[in-house]
Amino acid sequence: MTKFKSNGKKISVKLILVIAAAVILIILSAMCTVQVPTGHTGVVVTFGRTESYVLSEGLHFVLPWQNVIKMDNRAQKESVTLSAFSSDIQQVEVNVSVNYSVDRETSQELYRNVGQYYYDTVMNPRIMEDVKAVFSKCTAENLVASREDLSTEVESILSPEMKAYGIEIISVSIEDIDFTDVFTDAVEAKQVAEQSKLQAEIEEAQKTMIAQQEAERAQIQANANAEVAKINADAEAYAVKVAAEAEAEANQKIANSLTNELIQYNEVSRWNGELPQVYASDGTVPILNMQEDNNTQG
Repeated sequence: MTKFKSNGKKISVKLILVIAAAVILIILSAMCTVQVPTGHTGVVVTFGRTESYVLSEGLHFVLPWQNVIKMDNRAQKESVTLSAFSSDIQQVEVNVSVNYSVDRETSQELYRNVGQYYYDTVMNPRIMEDVKAVFSKCTAENLVASREDLSTEVESILSPEMKAYGIEIISVSIEDIDFTDVFTDAVEAKQVAEQSKLQAEIEEAQKTMIAQQEAERAQIQANANAEVAKINADAEAYAVKVAAEAEAEANQKIANSLTNELIQYNEVSRWNGELPQVYASDGTVPILNMQEDNNTQG
């Protein structure tokens, strides 16, 4: 009976040892294996020292005293809201978003130089500083119209700064620009004034155009009247000329047809029966007034 118990104790101790060894093995296995998720790299840290290599996606075995920091290499987006001032000292609230990714090959360098929380350490401060610098070059009125250009300029400044850390800037977008109520009211008032001025200019231009058209019509009418008057005057002058020429021609014909005999005939034809006292013609003997002589004789 005692022997059986002794054997039972031996069996129990062996079983406990086996179980303990299995547990230790499981614990060691768990401590020595690491799973790197998709889109990540594993930065290996040994006693606080960052190794020069990284672990790719999948299951890896490491030493129990090594720690693996998982760095996300996928495209990420961060949004920042900040206050900035334009070149004419107008305060604006800006909402900017940045898309970026961490280079797989230099993940360990980023962790070694900056740490796991690199966004809060280097990215966010640089984003805010670069946005403020770009906005300070532009007037408040031009900020909204130049939003795309502002995004491009911020990206051109931020990209080389982050590249030095192994961070690639994919895109920068100025999503919203919010002005103060005072400035917004001033802009609206200016727009109303500009619209009123534009409307007045349009109306004035229309009046000027109408006046020009009326003046052109009046000038055309005056030119037409002058042309008609000229035509009438030319016609009257021509008629007078024709009449004068006809009369002159008739007079010339009459003058050419006159003879002494015709003249005497016309005078005799017009004689009223009274005898002149003396009548003479070229080369003839004067004719005495017979009536006066007869009265004398009687």
